[in-house]
Amino acid sequence: MLRGSKVGLRARHDEDIPILRTELYDDVAGTSRAQSAPWRPITPGSKDARLVVDDKEEGHVPFSVVELEGGTLVGTANLWGIDTHHRSAHIGLGLLPSARGKGYGTDVVSVLCHYGFVVRGMHRLQIETLADNAAMLRSAERNGFVREGVLRSSAWVMGEFLDEVLLGLLAADWKPTP
Repeated sequence: MLRGSKVGLRARHDEDIPILRTELYDDVAGTSRAQSAPWRPITPGSKDARLVVDDKEEGHVPFSVVELEGGTLVGTANLWGIDTHHRSAHIGLGLLPSARGKGYGTDVVSVLCHYGFVVRGMHRLQIETLADNAAMLRSAERNGFVREGVLRSSAWVMGEFLDEVLLGLLAADWKPTP
């Protein structure tokens, strides 16, 4: 397990999937804001590609996020779009509603940076988020990410186009948290 100051990132367990599906992905409005594809219901008991882990897929590393004290599942995190030639990747996370506002997002971003830069040897990490996602913007910037641009009206979310913010962090600019 990778450890931050408040949370740990560990492998996805089968028992995580129903919780993540119910508390994150069954929320139409929330999922529509977090995913690039339109929300659709997933039949209970079926394989949900967003949650089931394929350990052979090199370009995507999913984690379950747990509290360090007690081990309670609080969300999901991932390094995705891993490009081994350019040594770049994207990071993303989703916290359960009960885990928001506790500083976990900032800690998850920190741990993902450690994983990307130290463990995987990435040169650049990138985040794309909706312009009104203040929590993600704050978590990214607290970890040294720099706003590199705005993709105007690029995300179709629940009947309207929204701007997305592109943030980047280079390994040379990253300052690990103690």
